[in-house]
Amino acid sequence: MRVLHVKLLNKSGLHARPASVFIQTTKRHSSRIIIRKGNREADGKNVLQILSLGIDMGDEVDIIIDGEDEDVTAREVEDFN
Repeated sequence: MRVLHVKLLNKSGLHARPASVFIQTTKRHSSRIIIRKGNREADGKNVLQILSLGIDMGDEVDIIIDGEDEDVTAREVEDFN
């Protein structure tokens, strides 16, 4: 399991368009991906759950990646921000 601590740099936060691009990246991998903001979590492959977190520019989130391709997935997720 890999845990990435990320501060969102996108000026408009993680709204619909960047969330869709994020999901296109995560769905290419078999690893389970969870995004945690505070005490709330979302499936990193579900756009509605991600949007429900209300992630804005400057927010810090944890991205938990667990699975057989977690190293590759982590690299791509880190490059996304």
